[in-house]
Amino acid sequence: MAQNFSELANFIWSVADLLRGDYKQADYGKVILPFTLLRRLDCVLTDTKKDVLAEYEKKKNSGINLDLILPRKSKQSFYNVSPFTVPGLLDDPPNIRHNLIAYIGDFSADARDVFERFKFTDRVAELDENDLLYLVAQKFAEIDLHPSVVPNETMGLVFEELIRKFSEASNETAGEHFTPREVIKLIVHCLFAGDDEALSKPGIIRSLYDPTAGTGGMLSVADNEIAGINSSAKLVLFGQELNPESYAICKADMLIKGQDPKNIVMGNTLSADGFIGQKFDYMLSNPPFGVDWKKVQAAVKAESEKGFAGRFGPGLPRISDGSLLFLMHLVSKMRQASEGGSRVGIVLNGSPLFTGDAGSGESEIRRYLLENDLVEAIIALPNDLFYNTGIATYIWLLDNTKKPERKGRVQLIDATRMYEKRRKSLGSKRVEITDEQIAEIVKVYSEFKPDATFTLEYQESVKNGDEKPEQEPPRCVSKVFENTFFGYRKVTVDRPLAPGKTAKKPKKGEKLYDPELRDTENVPLGEDIKAYMQREVLPHVEDAWVNETIRDEHDGQPGKVGYEINFNRYFYVYKPPRAPEVIAAEIKKMEERFIELMKGVVA
Repeated sequence: MAQNFSELANFIWSVADLLRGDYKQADYGKVILPFTLLRRLDCVLTDTKKDVLAEYEKKKNSGINLDLILPRKSKQSFYNVSPFTVPGLLDDPPNIRHNLIAYIGDFSADARDVFERFKFTDRVAELDENDLLYLVAQKFAEIDLHPSVVPNETMGLVFEELIRKFSEASNETAGEHFTPREVIKLIVHCLFAGDDEALSKPGIIRSLYDPTAGTGGMLSVADNEIAGINSSAKLVLFGQELNPESYAICKADMLIKGQDPKNIVMGNTLSADGFIGQKFDYMLSNPPFGVDWKKVQAAVKAESEKGFAGRFGPGLPRISDGSLLFLMHLVSKMRQASEGGSRVGIVLNGSPLFTGDAGSGESEIRRYLLENDLVEAIIALPNDLFYNTGIATYIWLLDNTKKPERKGRVQLIDATRMYEKRRKSLGSKRVEITDEQIAEIVKVYSEFKPDATFTLEYQESVKNGDEKPEQEPPRCVSKVFENTFFGYRKVTVDRPLAPGKTAKKPKKGEKLYDPELRDTENVPLGEDIKAYMQREVLPHVEDAWVNETIRDEHDGQPGKVGYEINFNRYFYVYKPPRAPEVIAAEIKKMEERFIELMKGVVA
């Protein structure tokens, strides 16, 4: 049973059968999740329990800080000094409520914090009042969650499956709690692909941080993957999470893995940075898509007023979408290149690529990232990959210590066709990326080929009328662009006032113009504005001119600089309509077939 995480999760969730009637469906997880964590911690401590209790009896009145001694005996970063176990609680049914609360109180502080976030003592009281506490405890006592039976990675999958069931039952958004495992694997492999040399050194230590940690899925997968790359390497994990249940699960997972549970902080990352001043080697995140930041507006604006001494120096996005705030938060925690630098992987929807005109907060953030050469690659993922949305999603990879061949350039990868359909949908998740496809995407990313010339051959074959060209477009395509390719200068174009019309007095240095005829032009960065006007504007409107009083606040040149990444435009493959004679022949065949069918009806 333990080998199949889905079966184990279903077995645990069957506790809901006991709760039905006394609890609303939306509240099942509030009982099942903390009990699952309790049983897991209970099983983890089984092998060392006698040694811990013996040491506790010797030292409990010595005045020595037990947090320095007992973890050595428990061989974990947490301990429990209660004589009880979950199965042992069943030996005294009349006092099970009192004993269970005492058992929870005898955990070390970080473990107690997990249950406090779940308001577990309230759940225990409710269950007891409904005569359900003994039955629920009995059910969990039957489940063996010892690490030798259920390894850490499997337990992580069980947690995620239970969270998904809880989210569905309460009609919440599963995607708020965890990220599809294959997406995490892809990000982690790309991050590590850029640091192979360092990760191969014996005893190397690296830090990894997730500001939207959820249940800790990204942290767990990264920990497992680095162990596969370099068994002697150590990844020190850090995370911050807003949701209390997710925080509790993440912290419990860190306890089990021997990580420092104090590295997991609860709170809103945007308004209350839990790791002020700290820098990390690796960072990864899947922040909520399209969620506004109205609740933390005051704190975010106060932070932005610090300029680049704070986290949001480049600018602020519109209040309806805080995705780019999380990205800037991660950038603020990158080590200086002279100190080894940092690598970042973050999942975003399409909005951060192009939302916002020149001079807007979003455009200024893109400008900062590209002009400081931080964006290494962006990978377009298949649709229907996430549990809560079918929209287009992208992985942004950032690096402030780019390899020489990548400096000043951005790699775009179209991996939208890299998927296999699931036999059964999970919410909005209808597809998944296989391990083989992950390896192929990482290979395309690592090879850093400038363009896929065979795509051009494919387009030519289609244009030449081949209905079935010999070479189909590749499923994973890479293109490389100079950073300035995504920039443009939005200039204001004015025209003279028509005879007989009046207008306001122009500003100092500004010609008299017709406000109704005012227009704008986006001139590619690096192109001479006068040459552009000669080629694109003056042949059609010979009396137009560029209004040079409207200038960019950073470089002082006419117009405002903007940046956008129009991903679909760069990977568009033209498919012309079929030749008219081919369509006519098909229609003729259909007509002939219709006549034959009608003959049968008339007869």
